[in-house]
Amino acid sequence: MKKRRLLKSGKMVSEIGLGCMSFAGFYGATNEAESHATLAAALDLGIDLLDTANVYGLGISKTVIGTFLKGDASKFTIATKAGIWRDKEHGNRGFNNKPDYLRSELEGSLKRLGLDQVDLFYVHRRDREIEIEEVMETLLALKAEGKIGGIGFSEISPASLRRAVAVGPVDVVQSEYSLWSRQPDLGMLQTCKDLEVALVAYSPLARGMVSSVTPDPSTFIEKDFRKNNPRFLGPSFEFNLPYAQAFKAYAQEKGTTATALALAWCLARAEHIIPIPGTRTPEHLAECAAASALTVTSDMMAEIESILPAGWAHGDRYSQAQWNGPEGYC
Repeated sequence: MKKRRLLKSGKMVSEIGLGCMSFAGFYGATNEAESHATLAAALDLGIDLLDTANVYGLGISKTVIGTFLKGDASKFTIATKAGIWRDKEHGNRGFNNKPDYLRSELEGSLKRLGLDQVDLFYVHRRDREIEIEEVMETLLALKAEGKIGGIGFSEISPASLRRAVAVGPVDVVQSEYSLWSRQPDLGMLQTCKDLEVALVAYSPLARGMVSSVTPDPSTFIEKDFRKNNPRFLGPSFEFNLPYAQAFKAYAQEKGTTATALALAWCLARAEHIIPIPGTRTPEHLAECAAASALTVTSDMMAEIESILPAGWAHGDRYSQAQWNGPEGYC
C-alpha cells in the first residue's frame, strides 16, 4: 500500500483510508466482531487511516474502534469529526461550533477511543452563526493542549478554507468526491493544492453506485442515507443504472473490479487526494485496497470519462433537507 501525506507535520498514511460510518449500521446490520475483523483486515492490507465522527451511531463507531485499539495509538492514524448534533428522540439535527461544544465532543471521543490524542480533528459542518476564524482559534487551542495533532474541515468552500488558513495551519479538507460528485474540481482541489492541504474524499464509490455490487434501493433499511437521496429515487436511479453497469463492464474488461477502478480514478486525479471508502466487511475492503496497485493510464482516464462524463448523474447529490450542511461555492 502506497502512502500519501495527510498532515503538514509530514505524517504519511495509506493512500486508501477506511471510513467507519458503516460500523454503526448505517448501511445494514453489523456487530462488533465483524467490525473488528474489518479493522484487522485493514492492518493486514496496509490501510492505517480510520475516519469516524461523533454522529456515527451516536458514538457506536468510536466505541467499536476503541475496543479494537485497546489503548494502542500506534495501530492507526485516527481522524474524527464533531460539529453536528442530533436529537435522539426526534432525529433532528443542527450544527454547533462553539468552543465548549467542540471541546466536550472531542473529550467524549477520546474517552470512547481510549486515547489521549487524535491525529486529526475535523469540524464536521460549519455553524453559520460563528465565523470560521473563531472556530480556528478553538481548534488551535485544542492542538496546543496536545489533544489533537492536526486540524480539518468537512464540506467547506474554498473561500472559507482561505480564511481559516489565514489564522493558522489547516491540514485537511474533507469533501464528497467521486465519479458522480465532482464539485471539488470547481475550486477545492486547486485551492487545497495551492495551500498544501490534503483533500480526503468521502463516498468515493458514489455511495456504492460505482462499486462492484450495484445497490438495490428496494433493500435499503430505514436509516440508510440513500433511502431519501434523489439519485437513488424513482426515474433518477433508473437513468443512473445503465451508466453504472457500463462502468462495471469496462472494469471487468480491464481485468479489475469497479470498486478498485473507481478508487484508482480518484487517486489519479491528484496526488493530494486520499479516498476513504466505507465498508463493514474484510472482503470489500480488500477490493478497495487493490486500487493502490492499479495503474490508470491517461488513455484509461479518457475512456472512463467517455463512459461517465462529468455531470452524468441524474438527481441532486442531497435532498433539500440534507443540503443544510455543506457550503456551496458554485
